[in-house]
Amino acid sequence: MNSGIISDSSLSGGLDLQATLESGQTYLWDRDDGNDYVDSGLSGGTSWYSAIIDGNVIRVRQIGGKLEWESNAEVEGTIRRVLGLNDDLNEIMKENLKDPLVDAAYTKYKGMRIVRDPFFACVVSFICSSQMRVERIFRMQQKLRREYGEKIRFEGKEYYEYPKPSKLASLKESNLRKMGFGYRAPYVIETAKILEKNEMCTSYILEDYEQNRSKLTELKGVGEKVADCICLFSIGHLEAVPLDTWIRSTIKIHYPSCYHKSYQDTSKSIRNKFGPYAGYVQTYIFHYLRHEAGMTGNIESIDKRNK
Repeated sequence: MNSGIISDSSLSGGLDLQATLESGQTYLWDRDDGNDYVDSGLSGGTSWYSAIIDGNVIRVRQIGGKLEWESNAEVEGTIRRVLGLNDDLNEIMKENLKDPLVDAAYTKYKGMRIVRDPFFACVVSFICSSQMRVERIFRMQQKLRREYGEKIRFEGKEYYEYPKPSKLASLKESNLRKMGFGYRAPYVIETAKILEKNEMCTSYILEDYEQNRSKLTELKGVGEKVADCICLFSIGHLEAVPLDTWIRSTIKIHYPSCYHKSYQDTSKSIRNKFGPYAGYVQTYIFHYLRHEAGMTGNIESIDKRNK
């Protein structure tokens, strides 16, 4: 077994592992105690999380001011990449902390980072995200891994890799509908068929953010919002701001000058306001308001509290 420790103090802006993995960015990590998305606040926990990344089992937990990891391989570099540990969080958030709502969110969940999930897993996860709460998205992806993913044994326990495009491309719609995928089932299968021809997915990973978002919408079930999720949580376009109904309502209340009827105009305005790391700002605000006010709560009260 390989293992290691990364000190929180060595990371600019620190780390909040639970907030990072349970904020709706990624659906690849299983929490050992089975209480994913259960604990109030979703911050500061010490549980173990596990995932298979690049064919290797990775287990991580944060305790006593350090990130501990275990694996069947040397994976510290992978961990730093997929958990965004190389991001200079203090520098990224510095200018935007002048905004009282952003400051409140950052103070509450300081150390939450943007993940870089494997591309195909991220695509399918967010195709499935439409009109779903994060808890249900997670359970759906968990079932998909356990039913169709490759099994790897590590330290006496079984772990399941996210299915490859070729595996999901071979399924029938009925296979996924039985698992609760509903109308998303054909989108997942058709997108898998597209991507199985190029499992590295290089033609869908572009340096230019705007071009990348547009290219991603060629995939079945990927609209502008899902494309932005993929850009932000897999490819690393940190300016991307996924605009679902909740975030658009939040913008309308808190930043009305940035709100427009069209997706692209709102996206451009909010990116102009918060700059090249607008995706970080959005992720902090989303996680903060989701737990301070609730997804259907009175988010206006939070605005008044922070003025």
